[in-house]
Amino acid sequence: MIVGVGVAAAIQDLRTREISNWISGAALAGGLVLHTARHGLGGFGQSALGTVLGFGVFLVFYILGGMGGGDVKLMAGFGALLGSSQILQAAFLTALLGGVMALLVVAGRALRGGQRSRGETLPYGPAIALGAWLALVTEF
Repeated sequence: MIVGVGVAAAIQDLRTREISNWISGAALAGGLVLHTARHGLGGFGQSALGTVLGFGVFLVFYILGGMGGGDVKLMAGFGALLGSSQILQAAFLTALLGGVMALLVVAGRALRGGQRSRGETLPYGPAIALGAWLALVTEF
């Protein structure tokens, strides 16, 4: 489910610069149901805590104007799927990947003579998806 949510969010964010509530909502509901079915009330608690952590970490960036609300909700959905044990790692990896993406955008802009188009934004959904996927396969 994590791969499907990530693909849907990344594609939509690249195309429209938005992430639909249905994508984040599906991740949230799926994570809560999956963890509860597998581990009972403890699984529900880990999934709920992951949701709160994912939302809280990126809420700061939203308040500062660095990302949109869809990004925050997507990270909350991934928090439900990953649980509290992996969401902070996913957030860290997402921040690293987002930084690399931003540097690539700045470098590309420099090659185009420094021109920035009006309303130009960086779609963060792909970085969030990659960060969540990497959190699944890495441990540090």
